[in-house]
Amino acid sequence: MNRLCVYCGSSFGRRGEYVAAAQEVGRACAQRGLTIIYGGGNVGLMGAMADAALHAGGKVIGVIPSAMVQQERAHRRLTELIVVENMHQRKQRMADLADGFVALPGGIGTLEELMEMFTWLQLGIHLKPLALLNIADYYGPLIGFLQRMREEGFLTARRFEQLIVESEVGRMLESMMTARLVHEPKPIYRKASE
Repeated sequence: MNRLCVYCGSSFGRRGEYVAAAQEVGRACAQRGLTIIYGGGNVGLMGAMADAALHAGGKVIGVIPSAMVQQERAHRRLTELIVVENMHQRKQRMADLADGFVALPGGIGTLEELMEMFTWLQLGIHLKPLALLNIADYYGPLIGFLQRMREEGFLTARRFEQLIVESEVGRMLESMMTARLVHEPKPIYRKASE
């Protein structure tokens, strides 16, 4: 894994741990020689992570829609800033550039990006590691809901286990680096069980 796509909030959230974790991710990627791919913003956890990585000598590539550049949300000191037309192009470009994906705390955009990559993993569109950095149990309710999906037969146990969940940055990166993913087609159910 050489390039890590990071999804995270354009806000800081209410806990200092979120900012500290975003900065730690930035520094840890720089120290390991991992290029960060992210949404190109200069605000919230996005900006904090990018600044920390750059300050530590890392490489950061931002992908941002032109409308957000016009709103002055773009980070102007990145290794590279790629401007695209819309959010669909942004997500596709980030996915194409990345060797793995991680979600830090964030809002509905972060959740949507994470779930799309989880869906693509299930469909075999990519076989790249996918992780949640579960700071202060932020993603606890989501993990519980995914467990409920598994229990109710809407998510296989194998697929559920492929989502890496860690609360510590170093362990998360190590788990991602050593992950070996194999596509297993989702079973097809022709009729409801009796």
